[in-house]
Amino acid sequence: MNNKIWFLFLFTIISSPFFAQNLEEDALYIKDIYDYSLKASSCYEWLDHLSEEIGGRLAGSSASFEAIDYTKGLMTELGLNTYVQECLVPRWVRGAAEEVFLHSSEGIVKLNALSLGNSEGTGGRTIMANVIELHSLEELENIDPIEIAGKIVFFNRPMDPTKINTFHAYGGAVDQRGVGPMKSGEKGAIACLVRSMTTRLDDIPHTGSTYFAEGDKKIPAIAISTNDAEKLSRLLKESPNLEVSIKSHCGMISDTISYNVVGEIKGSEFPNEYIVVGGHLDSWDVGGGAHDDGSGCVQSIQVMKTLLALGYQPKRTIRCVMFMNEENGLGGGRAYADSANAKKEFHMAALESDSGGFTPRAFSFDADKTVFTPKYQQVQDWLKLFEPYGVTFMKGGSGADINPLKTQKGLLIGLRPDSQRYFDFHHTAIDRIEAVNQRELELGAAAMTSLIYLLDKYGIE
Repeated sequence: MNNKIWFLFLFTIISSPFFAQNLEEDALYIKDIYDYSLKASSCYEWLDHLSEEIGGRLAGSSASFEAIDYTKGLMTELGLNTYVQECLVPRWVRGAAEEVFLHSSEGIVKLNALSLGNSEGTGGRTIMANVIELHSLEELENIDPIEIAGKIVFFNRPMDPTKINTFHAYGGAVDQRGVGPMKSGEKGAIACLVRSMTTRLDDIPHTGSTYFAEGDKKIPAIAISTNDAEKLSRLLKESPNLEVSIKSHCGMISDTISYNVVGEIKGSEFPNEYIVVGGHLDSWDVGGGAHDDGSGCVQSIQVMKTLLALGYQPKRTIRCVMFMNEENGLGGGRAYADSANAKKEFHMAALESDSGGFTPRAFSFDADKTVFTPKYQQVQDWLKLFEPYGVTFMKGGSGADINPLKTQKGLLIGLRPDSQRYFDFHHTAIDRIEAVNQRELELGAAAMTSLIYLLDKYGIE
């Protein structure tokens, strides 16, 4: 920002009612935050280690425990009061690579495929059956079970490309992955294929969680790439009796103990009021979990480093939390909230970054509906401070790991980066460090630090 524009911005603040909250001083301090974040940040270096040296970190895996030790060490080196918090997590393993083949008049074609988390495999044997293509759970509900029994259900509803916010497109399509296999099994299907959750046409399969209720029949559930989904759909129209063969080795094993990682700076005036900043440390076993959610983790640690480097002494206790098991169970988020409630720790605010390391565009705010309006009105006074950095405020969800804190009636916040490319990488083998732009990652960390600073300085009633 050139000097003339900066002067005009400060003049606008000084000439307005915002001056009552000393926003001139805040504007200058936030500029210091951005300057430090863009010149002296360590978050990209930390992310490189998480993504490339440790890699996929599914809860309960050896890599997840390595990530726990690594992030605990980072926060300890910063001088934070650092500890781990126990949580119970499910343990799912993929085993050997999936083998999925399409058998048609064009020959035998291998499909790009990944088993869905929490699903059962074929036990290492090959199963083969005819395929029935569906596009919604409603279509499944209305079909005669006789048409499903003994077949492989293929859900092929694309994410809606007209949705500018790609998270809305994801939300409109992911039900077929989340419960489609369970409901297909209930109707007698022997397996389920699901079109990958992305707007892009490519050869990269996207994994993710699927869910089976206790006592339900579990069937193999596998995501295939969007190009292969298009191919399978086309060939089914030409030859409805074609078959697909599946061989997979995945399955659930015993639940295990894992840990959240917590690092905190004690508040000088209101130590019993807590502000949390965090991300989830676990990721899928393919790729490096760079965007999902290594980015959010290292950005959160960078918040603490930046505040310490600038000599900021918080009034309230600020906690940095690496949540475990967001991807397939939310064990860490629930354990953290249970502990906080048991200790009667009031969380004035919690901020989660779990939408990738892209350019920050907004913060979304949420709270219990009985307190949301006055809390959201309070933060509006800070909006002008973020305008020079292209960040706005909006109503909306926060983060899956901090949502269990909602009953405390504090303010819950999510960082909202530009979402257009997020689902190109989400839950894939290409979610690696090269997919993350260093400057965009650092801008997100700077925006988060700025908001944490304001929340701590002024509080939210």
